Amino acid sequence: MTPWLAMLAFGAFHGLNPGMGWLFALSLGLQQRSERVIWYSLLPIAAGHAAAIVAVVLLVMAGLRFVPLELVRWLTAAALLALGIYKLFNYYRHPRWVGMKVGALDLFWWSFLMATAHGAGLMLVPALLGVADGADSHRGHAGMAASANGAMLLAVGVHTLSMLVVMGSCAWLIYRKFGLAVLRQKWINFDLIWAVALLLVGIVALLMAGSA
Repeated sequence: MTPWLAMLAFGAFHGLNPGMGWLFALSLGLQQRSERVIWYSLLPIAAGHAAAIVAVVLLVMAGLRFVPLELVRWLTAAALLALGIYKLFNYYRHPRWVGMKVGALDLFWWSFLMATAHGAGLMLVPALLGVADGADSHRGHAGMAASANGAMLLAVGVHTLSMLVVMGSCAWLIYRKFGLAVLRQKWINFDLIWAVALLLVGIVALLMAGSA
């Protein structure tokens, strides 16, 4: 159950981070003075984020066909620590791919690229491997691969739903209670928090790899 709770928690954390999309949706809603625009914008943003996670899941699935699980764990830990260290010293740099006049497809690709650039999918790999392990333990040998793959994809859905709920709550609350004034305030530095989170997950992944 712990890996599933981790997927829910990471979903909430990703949804809370304005860099993952809800601030973009809020800005569009305020620009057009429409609450409906916020909800409309969040859907392709969540879909793009989910697609980035699924891309990582597919890489993990492919990797496990040729590489032992133990090695995948070590590689994941190393990649998380490397990306975390990089982000720690470059958290102030923001990739910019689109302007404010965007459609649903633009939002989808922006979200996909942003999640990929920030290592959102990589952050979930330790939990996804835990989900796959749990699924394997309840199946016979013949159904292990299909069960693990299905469980990981379901976990992505749980993660995305959790993220969407938190994103929507943040955007709606600020739109209703604070409006444009909140955009002029000093924000908590979520980019720095994200870098630290990558490092912490990397350390946990390293410990998991060492104890496996």
